[in-house]
Amino acid sequence: MLHLRLITPAGRTDDVVRLIEKTVGTTHLVVLPGAARNPAGDVVMCDVAREAGDELIGALRTLGLDRTGSIAVENIDLSLSRRADKAEEEAPGEGADAVLWEGLADATHEESTLSVTYVAFITLATMIAACGVVLDNAILIVGAMAVGPEFGPLAGICTSVVQRRPRLALRSLTALLVGFAGAMLVTVGFALFMDAVGLFHESDLEGKRPNTAFVYAPDAFSFIVAVLAGIAGTLSLTSAKSGALVGVAISVTTVPAAANAAVALAYGDTSQTIGSTNQLLLNLLGIVLAGIATLAAQKILWKRQRQHR
Repeated sequence: MLHLRLITPAGRTDDVVRLIEKTVGTTHLVVLPGAARNPAGDVVMCDVAREAGDELIGALRTLGLDRTGSIAVENIDLSLSRRADKAEEEAPGEGADAVLWEGLADATHEESTLSVTYVAFITLATMIAACGVVLDNAILIVGAMAVGPEFGPLAGICTSVVQRRPRLALRSLTALLVGFAGAMLVTVGFALFMDAVGLFHESDLEGKRPNTAFVYAPDAFSFIVAVLAGIAGTLSLTSAKSGALVGVAISVTTVPAAANAAVALAYGDTSQTIGSTNQLLLNLLGIVLAGIATLAAQKILWKRQRQHR
């Protein structure tokens, strides 16, 4: 269930209430006349089944409530109510299959913005991965994968393509490219510093690395895993199962490949630099293609469910 808290201009409250009442899957309607101060107006609250949420939010935006008032949406973790159970039963489809497109766009907007925090995380992840590839330490590689925030911009690109939002696409692409470029540049300097103090050695990079050699040797499985991870990551976002994103993060070779490319570049190893870059690009491409396909399929399937309800 979702909880909606709306601020409506007094003259539009009746329209909003009628809209909520005729939407299948809504319950617990509360109207507080004159309760809002900034902006001034009435406060309307209701609960709605997740599978009916996107339709209701879209209709509220059609009324202009996002411009003249406010639309706030929260997930309800626990609702002990027969009316809520009945509303979920009456709503078409399954809540787990429903996609809140407005919520997805808002989430990916935040996660795909080029910020100091985003750059810090991707840089730290790349530096951790650099230690992992030099030491041939799989644990550090997995840790770096978990820290990397790159799935946010990737999800933003996928969402922007399906929803046709060029600004979101530009923002996401900028965060992805600038983030990786900056992280790799810093990691080159980090590798040179570690070499100067005797902690990194070129022989470690060039020697046998059974645990981490995969980061600069892309193959068919690299693309297949990236596609599967892209599907899983997209489903975790649209179904609000954010915990699955950790599994997605540690299944694709993006940050480790960028780290290996940076360290190899610091030592002038062109072969590993190219191989790692190819691995990085192959994984990014697989995730984006899979994410776009998954969102498009969800959009089509959900539209058909609503048409046949």
